Amino acid sequence: MAGNKNSSAPAKKDFFDLAGHGTNVKTEIIAGITTFLAMAYILAVNPSMLAATGMDQNAVFVATALSAALATFIMGFLANYPVALASGMGLNAYFTYSVCLGMGLGDNAWKIALTAVLVEGLVFIVLSAFKFREKIVNGIPENLKYAITAGIGLFITLIGCKGAGIVVSEPSTLVELGDFASPTVVLALIGLIILAALHHFRVKGAILISILVTWVLGIFAELGGWYVVDVENSVFSNIPSFANYTPFPSIASTFMQFDFGFVGTNFIDFLVVVFAFLFVDLFDTVGTLVGVASKGNLLDKDGKLPRVGRALMADAIGTVAGACLGTSTVTSYVESSAGVSEGGRTGLTAVVAGVLFLIAIPLYPIFTAIQGFATAPALIFVGLLMMSSVLKVKFDGDIADAVGAFLAIFMMPFTYSIANGIMFGMLAWVILKLLTGKAKDISPIMYGIGILFVIRIVTLILHVAG
Repeated sequence: MAGNKNSSAPAKKDFFDLAGHGTNVKTEIIAGITTFLAMAYILAVNPSMLAATGMDQNAVFVATALSAALATFIMGFLANYPVALASGMGLNAYFTYSVCLGMGLGDNAWKIALTAVLVEGLVFIVLSAFKFREKIVNGIPENLKYAITAGIGLFITLIGCKGAGIVVSEPSTLVELGDFASPTVVLALIGLIILAALHHFRVKGAILISILVTWVLGIFAELGGWYVVDVENSVFSNIPSFANYTPFPSIASTFMQFDFGFVGTNFIDFLVVVFAFLFVDLFDTVGTLVGVASKGNLLDKDGKLPRVGRALMADAIGTVAGACLGTSTVTSYVESSAGVSEGGRTGLTAVVAGVLFLIAIPLYPIFTAIQGFATAPALIFVGLLMMSSVLKVKFDGDIADAVGAFLAIFMMPFTYSIANGIMFGMLAWVILKLLTGKAKDISPIMYGIGILFVIRIVTLILHVAG
């Protein structure tokens, strides 16, 4: 009888409950590799972008890989979801171009930005612990969410075009076409066509492949004498240098490099920066988690995401760790859906991707030799994917929704600031709701945001007057 009792006992679940999710180790490993390949472009893009702030490119590379691995491990082991995380696109652009290069903060700009990222991460840990993040998501109008995503898409596209020289600044017209005889322009456009074709044929890791192919073409252009290295004018070599190579470069120059002095003297400015990081990361993460979970049939019968608190905690802890190491906000990646398409259903997929981020660290000379023209196609194409959210924006209904969305979209690229787009879009929405007698539509969250932005505008006026 005892033997019969034991034989009828249910099999013990493994840590990730692979059988319960209808998957196996081989499938999860393949899915993890696919996810990594789909998002590994960030290892080339992020160091290149943040280096424009004065940060050490090698140190940023290590910080990007380490924080991605840590956050992805937490997602895998704690939340058991096949979602990988890394420094977010859009958030790194805001970090570099809006905060560090656009606010006139001086040589300590990137340290101030890292401080804001740290505060954002700590706030997110608190919000996640008390389940406030879901309430914040529900408090902001859906129309504005889509508009802000589309605006960031345009902003990233502009950055990619500018970095490759496809568009250049011009005093009388603000921008104009760059020199189409330039190798960077030609190579970037070739890379964009390659990426579009790969995407059409659903090639896994299309973004990474396009970056590598464009970069290799740049190497040939350099060897052939068409691409001329000019370090003084920020035209760097495409050929990796292994001189003084160490498998693990130091991150001492970026580790724990915070500047809290700015907070005391420019508190409102600092709050606006933190809020912009918070807002973009908030909706990026929640939208990605729900989208990936839905694709993998991981939502419960009510359409909700089980263990969502643990999943949100992963990017909050990753963001804090990233700030300490020296990189911009860490967030969940929609490219995780590539791994889900390969059958990934559990945290083992995420763990495999995390291991690959660690393995990539010794290869930093290769990643950091990839120049802006090679990563420009990725920026432009990610901008396209984000811009597609404009299809969900309603422009023909409520005037507050229409004007708020429009301002959020065009103010980002036209003022070269994600924060400005968010500020004008949300403030216009609140004001027009009040003027049109629809105050009941305004949530307490939006009232608070509106007051914050009014204070921000007042401080800007006082600053100019002073």
